[in-house]
Amino acid sequence: MISQTTITVWAISAFLAAGIGWSRYLKYKTRDKYLLELAAMDRERREKTLTRLRPDLQADLRQRLMQRFGLS
Repeated sequence: MISQTTITVWAISAFLAAGIGWSRYLKYKTRDKYLLELAAMDRERREKTLTRLRPDLQADLRQRLMQRFGLS
C-alpha cells in the first residue's frame, strides 16, 4: 500500500531533481551565449574581459574558444 508520506517524498524528490536539472541547463545556455559573445569580440577586448574572470572559468572559456572557434 502506498502511503501519503511516500507520495510526498517522491513529489519533493521530483521537484528537486527538476530544479537541479533546470539550473544546470540554464548555466550551460548562459555559458554558451557568453562564449559566442567572446568569439565576436576583437582580441584585445576579449583578453581584457577574460582577465576579469575567475581563473577556473577563464581557463574553461579559453579552452572552449580554442576548440570551437580556433581562437586563443
